[in-house]
Amino acid sequence: MTGRSDDSRFWPISPDRVLSLDPFALMGVLNLTPDSFSDGGQFSGFESASEFALGLVEQGASVIDIGGESTRPGAARVSSDEQIRRIVPAIARLRSRSNVAISVDTTLAAVAIAALDAGADFVNDVSAGSEDPEMFRLLARRGCGVVLMHRLAAPLDDHYSDRYEHAPIYSDVVRDVAAFLLARAEMAMAAGIARESIALDPGLGFGKSVAQNYELLARTSELAALGFPVLVGASRKSFIGAVSGRTDPEQRIIGSVVAAVAAYGGGARIVRAHDVGAHREGLLVAHSVLKGAGI
Repeated sequence: MTGRSDDSRFWPISPDRVLSLDPFALMGVLNLTPDSFSDGGQFSGFESASEFALGLVEQGASVIDIGGESTRPGAARVSSDEQIRRIVPAIARLRSRSNVAISVDTTLAAVAIAALDAGADFVNDVSAGSEDPEMFRLLARRGCGVVLMHRLAAPLDDHYSDRYEHAPIYSDVVRDVAAFLLARAEMAMAAGIARESIALDPGLGFGKSVAQNYELLARTSELAALGFPVLVGASRKSFIGAVSGRTDPEQRIIGSVVAAVAAYGGGARIVRAHDVGAHREGLLVAHSVLKGAGI
């Protein structure tokens, strides 16, 4: 779908593309990294990565989120040159084969520029634009959308949600996350990014204990009340396994879908997932339930 709309059912992500959020949008994960927590080192080259992405589209993904740097707790930094080397051929190949929306998962403006030039539409920034001061200016110039995520610390200084000796300190985790995201959104708008092109992500698994992640899920409606599209990414994360007992991330599909459905009930309309088909089925049922309840 192209054009622009102020309708909350639609999210403008580039000057010529609007993503439908009605009833939801699924963001399929494509990690071109050797060390991601669940799917690191999965692809032998950009052709196999492209094939995998096309499979996610067939399952129902309306966005493919491509990243060249792991954001798992403890992950080492990857230079912009190396990120570009990893992701640009895959983005260009996918764009040549599909019109699916593409986001680039990066905190660096240089990587974002290369990805946008290769065919990506918008940026998914886990630092909410705080790591690279050029990011907001770049996105404003290009008229691109952005996902702003909350995190308490950079990956190298973080821990998995189920491995904290002491829970990260918040006065109220939902209110603190909401205040941070709203402040970052205001800075993005001050830089020239259109309000309707901004989405917010509470950063499940990033600097939160198991209990804090579930509190964020339970109170998703408070984040949705800020007036921006809300993205959630619970897929396969450790706080899911802490409750379900699944130690293998690939076996956390059911718990991941339940978490996504809970967030959807609270107003989240963008779901980032590894297992797109399973999430699509769960969210379609949730949508029908809410529709039947008149919500």
